[in-house]
Amino acid sequence: MSTTPRATPGEQDRWLLRTENTVYAVTLGGDGAGDGPGAGVWPELSAWGPHGAEDGPSPLEWSRRTHFITPADTARAEYIPYGLRPFTRGELIAAAPGRERGVWWRFAGAAQDGPTSLALTFHDDVPGLRVVLHYATVPGTDIVQRWTDLTATGTSAVRLERLDSGAVNIPVGEAGARLTHLTGQWSQEFQRTTTRLRRGRLETGSTQGTPGHAHAPWMAVQDAGLPAEGDTPTYGIALEWPGNWHMTAEAEPGGTVRVGAGRVPHESALVLHPGRTLTTPRLACAFSPDGLDGLARVWHRYERRLAGDRLDRPRKVLYNSWEATSFAVEADGQLELARRAAEMGVELFVVDDGWFTGRHDDTGGLGDWTPDPAAFPQGFDRFVDDVRGLGLDFGLWVEPEAVSPGSELHRARPDWVYRLEGRPSRLVRNQLLLDLGLPEVQEYVLETLDRLLGRHAVSYLKWDMNRPPTERGRPGADPESTDLDAEHVAGYLRVLDHLRSAHPHVTVEGCAGGGGRVDHATLARTDVVWPSDNTAPLDRLSIQYGYLHAHAPHTMSSWVTDSPGLFDPRPRSLAFRFVNAMSGVLGIGADIGAWPADRRKEAARWIARYKDIRGLVHHGETHLLGTPSDATCGVQFTAGDGSRLAVTALNTGRLDGSPLVPGCAARLRLRGLDTAARYRDEHSGAEYGGAYLAHSGLPFQWSAEHDAELRVLTRL
Repeated sequence: MSTTPRATPGEQDRWLLRTENTVYAVTLGGDGAGDGPGAGVWPELSAWGPHGAEDGPSPLEWSRRTHFITPADTARAEYIPYGLRPFTRGELIAAAPGRERGVWWRFAGAAQDGPTSLALTFHDDVPGLRVVLHYATVPGTDIVQRWTDLTATGTSAVRLERLDSGAVNIPVGEAGARLTHLTGQWSQEFQRTTTRLRRGRLETGSTQGTPGHAHAPWMAVQDAGLPAEGDTPTYGIALEWPGNWHMTAEAEPGGTVRVGAGRVPHESALVLHPGRTLTTPRLACAFSPDGLDGLARVWHRYERRLAGDRLDRPRKVLYNSWEATSFAVEADGQLELARRAAEMGVELFVVDDGWFTGRHDDTGGLGDWTPDPAAFPQGFDRFVDDVRGLGLDFGLWVEPEAVSPGSELHRARPDWVYRLEGRPSRLVRNQLLLDLGLPEVQEYVLETLDRLLGRHAVSYLKWDMNRPPTERGRPGADPESTDLDAEHVAGYLRVLDHLRSAHPHVTVEGCAGGGGRVDHATLARTDVVWPSDNTAPLDRLSIQYGYLHAHAPHTMSSWVTDSPGLFDPRPRSLAFRFVNAMSGVLGIGADIGAWPADRRKEAARWIARYKDIRGLVHHGETHLLGTPSDATCGVQFTAGDGSRLAVTALNTGRLDGSPLVPGCAARLRLRGLDTAARYRDEHSGAEYGGAYLAHSGLPFQWSAEHDAELRVLTRL
C-alpha cells in the first residue's frame, strides 16, 4: 500500500474507489487556514454513482455560506468529530480525562492501494487520539465498506462517548429525501416503511443486544422528487453488527441528507487505554441507478459473495417438527413424521425444542444439552440412524446463549449469567442469558456443540436466541475496562467461526425469536436465517417482501405451515403457501401427521417443482414484481445468462370480476428480459415475445380457488 501524505494544508486531494459498476470519490474539506480550530480538515464525499460520475463538478458542492453555525456543521463530511463540528451531529465524541469533550484533529496522511482501498489518518495531540478511516471495495460487487480505527496515542486514556463507523451524504432536491427502512415487531418483522425527510432527523436502532425485531440495520435513500422504482439513483447502507446499534438520517441545510451508523456501547461510553486500538464495525455502502429493486440485487450479490463456496451446496428442503409436537418429543412420533416428510420429497428432518433432558416445557433444561433418554429409549444415535435411513439429513434446535434457572449448568455456575449485584434477575421466557463475553462461557458452548456434532450425525443446527439481556452486568468487572456488548458479540462470532472451521459439513441457521438478529456479520457465518416466527401466508408475504429488499433469497428460510394469519387472517390455499415459500429456502413446518393423503401428494408436487427452480432462486437475479398491497404480486428469478426464469405469482385478494362481470387477466410485467427473444412456458407450452412480457406482462387468471402460480419460462 502506498502512502500519499498531504503536502500543504490548503491543497485539495481526491481519492477514487471503484467497484464493478460504481465510483466513490473522497476529497479533503476545511479551510486549512491558521493554527486554530479551522486548521483542521475532514474527508468529504464528492461523487458516488456509476463510473464517470466523478467527471465534473461535484453534485455535493455547496456555497459554504453559513449563519450562526460553522462550515464544519454543513460540510458533506464522511466522518467528523464533535469539536470541529460543534452544533450538528458528528460521528465521534471523545475526551481526555479532566478535559472538555471534543477533537480538533489534523490530517496526517493517506494510504491507497489502487482503486480498491483507502486509509485516511487524522490526529489530535491534546487527547492523544489517532483516527484512521478505512475504505475497501468488495470484489465482484458494488459495495464499499467503511470502518474506523481509534487509537489512544498519549499517556492517558481517552473516553469515547460516540464511535460511529462512518456517514454517507446523498444529494436531494427541494422535495427532500425518501428513506426506505425496515420496521416491525416480533412476528411482523421487515415491514418496508417509507419516511419522507425534508428537515430534522430519523433515528433507528436497538439496545437489546441484537439488531432486534423493531428495526433492521439497513436503510435506502432516494431523492423524494423521483419515483422509487425505475432509473432512480438509490443509495443504501447496512451496519455489520449483531449487537446494540443505531442509524441516523439527518436532512441538513443546503440539499443533502446525511446517514451515519455505528454500534452503541451498553455502558454508554468506553474508555480507550493508552496504546489500545478500537475498531468499529463495518458499514457497507451500496449504490444502484435502478431504484429500490436494483439496490436489492446489489445487496443480493454482496451476500452471495459473503457465502463464498458454501453457496454451491444446495440449501435442502427441510421439515421441522415443532408445530406438530411442540415439547412432546418422542422417537416413534418423530420417526412417523420423518417417514411422511421423506415420502413428500423432503431432504432434511429437524427436531426442534424439547429433545434434551429436563425440557418438558419452557421452564427447564436450557444449558443441559444432553438427549433425553426417556424420549429416545433405544438411544439417540439409533433414532438419528433411523431418520437418516429414510434418506434424510438430520438437524437439531439449540439455544446456546440461554440457561434455565433449574438446570444443572445454572446450579453449578450461577456466576455465568448476566446479573447486577444486589438486584433481582428477571426471567424472560422463564430463562436467563449467559454472559458469552466470558472466555469460560465461550469454551463451555464450544465444548457442548463439539460434543453434539462430534458424537452424533447432525448436519444441521438451528441456533436460536429468545431473550434479550436485561440486568446486563458482570459483578467484579472493572467498568472502565468492560465492553459487555462488544464482548458478547465477539463470543458469538467466535463460536460461529469455530462451527465453520471445525464442522464445515454442518449447515447453520440463525434465529433470534424470529428475525431479531439478521445482519451481515451473522449472514457471513450462517447459511440461512429465520426471518420471523410468523408463517401465516399473507403476513409472511409482507415480511418476505421487506426482507428481500435487503437480503438475498438463499439466506431466507421460509416454511409452509397451517398457521392462520395474525395480522391478515384471510385464508389462502396450500398452493399460495408453497409458492410464497419458494422465494427463499423451502421448509415445511405443518403437522403433516394430520394432513390427508391428497394434501401430502399436492405438497410432494410443489416440493419437486421447487427443487427444479432452486438454482434460479438462490443464484439468479431477483426482481420484485409489485407489492403485497397490489392485487397481484410476485418475484422473478432469472438465470445469470438469461436462459431461464421462474416467476412466483400470488393473488392477494381482489379478483377480476369473474364470473359475474367481464374482467381482464391480472398481469405481472417481467424485467431484465431480452426484448428481441422469445420465451416458452415450460408447463403450458405457450410462447411470448420478450417485448410483450416486458410491456403487457405475463397473464394470470385468478379465482377464489386459484390464488397462486409458479411459471417457468425458457428463452428460445
